[in-house]
Amino acid sequence: MTASGSLWHDDLAGDPLHPRPPLPGDTDADVCVVGAGYTGLWTAYELMRRDPSLRVLVLEAEVAGFGASGRNGGWCSALLPMSLDGLARSHGLFAAVAMQHAMHDTVDEVGRVVAAERIDCGYTKGGTLTLATSPAHVPRLQATVADGRRFHLDDGDLRWLDRHEALAMVRADGVLGGTFTPHCAAVQPARLARGLARACERRGVTIHERTRVRSIEGRTVVTSHGRVRADVVVRATEAWTATLPGLRRSVAPVYSLMVATPPLPDSFWDEVGWASRCTLNDGRHLIIYAQRTADGRIAFGGRGAPYHFGSRIDPRFDVDERVFAELRRVLAQLFPALHGVEVTHRWGGPLAAPRDWHAGVRFDRATGLATAGGYVGDGVATSNLAGRTLADLVTGADTPLTRLPWVGHRSPAWEPEPLRWLAINSALKLPEQADAHEQRTGRPERLRTWVLDRLLGH
Repeated sequence: MTASGSLWHDDLAGDPLHPRPPLPGDTDADVCVVGAGYTGLWTAYELMRRDPSLRVLVLEAEVAGFGASGRNGGWCSALLPMSLDGLARSHGLFAAVAMQHAMHDTVDEVGRVVAAERIDCGYTKGGTLTLATSPAHVPRLQATVADGRRFHLDDGDLRWLDRHEALAMVRADGVLGGTFTPHCAAVQPARLARGLARACERRGVTIHERTRVRSIEGRTVVTSHGRVRADVVVRATEAWTATLPGLRRSVAPVYSLMVATPPLPDSFWDEVGWASRCTLNDGRHLIIYAQRTADGRIAFGGRGAPYHFGSRIDPRFDVDERVFAELRRVLAQLFPALHGVEVTHRWGGPLAAPRDWHAGVRFDRATGLATAGGYVGDGVATSNLAGRTLADLVTGADTPLTRLPWVGHRSPAWEPEPLRWLAINSALKLPEQADAHEQRTGRPERLRTWVLDRLLGH
């Protein structure tokens, strides 16, 4: 197993990443789940809640929580990769509102399971503060609040904060205002994944690690250690879906990178505040994300790393010195007291970007194949909703979850190479270019923003 360098993996006190035994050979199961990340584990957990008699088997190429589930920013949020406008155009206003409300409920559902299963992952529901740190950010963030009203989001869901209100939460540099939503919790994501794996086992799920799936052939899963025949196969492989035969164009593995500071002294927190441990970002186009960790660090991440030709995934891509340097620069820009403070951890990993930036959940009873994913980095909570929905679909239940508008969604395939490489890397430059324009002028950049919105299906 190749180490990811993740702070979260290093912070697994008493839970070393020793792999569970691999698949011992050919076997049968009622449900075979491919992937022991959040989607696979939530699906297995929810299946056993609904029907404890099921034989549920989970296969993992490395160890539970090795991939994005153990490397992300730790935002258990109600964010969706697809826009509510897009959902409303395709399915109607009521369906879009139902989807967003389901996500609000999901943040709390994760908290309920964490408490019930005694998963020590530092779940703290402090919401999300999005800062306006440039004059160009102000109208854009205020517009998101106005747009939210069309989808029945009131001040209790999303509201504008003036400068003093925003600074009362987090005293970052250059703050002009911000928005706040309570629908987000900070978590230690690897501990959540590892604790969820143990909760699955307590309910009777069998997990085999160090068992690489080579192909899914109907109701048979072919692995490096044997074959599993199952009535239902759940493909929960997210970015790694592109490594399976015939699925290279299904998602684009796009990298997100993070850094972490050492535990910071009380004097720093006295100056900055951030007592609620709200998750934090700002109004720039290039996504950044941060949390104050339970042990007093700042874990800070962002996009900007390139897409690699042929949808390749390689541990070498977890490191990009240019992106790490930019993350340190932005962190010191927001908190000047951190200028010159060395980071203790640098890491990254791939996330799955569908062609239309639209997550989906599907189950074909005729073939027995169930799939979920395409979260584009918003998967900590969304995977729980996916797991509950897949469990309902597989067990034949007709529930409000199975009628949500992402059920049955199938994203189009990405273009073949080299068009895919050219298109994705060109699109990845647009946020940086738009932010540079806004930093120079102080005015919103409209053309690149319009192009970016079209590409993201907004």
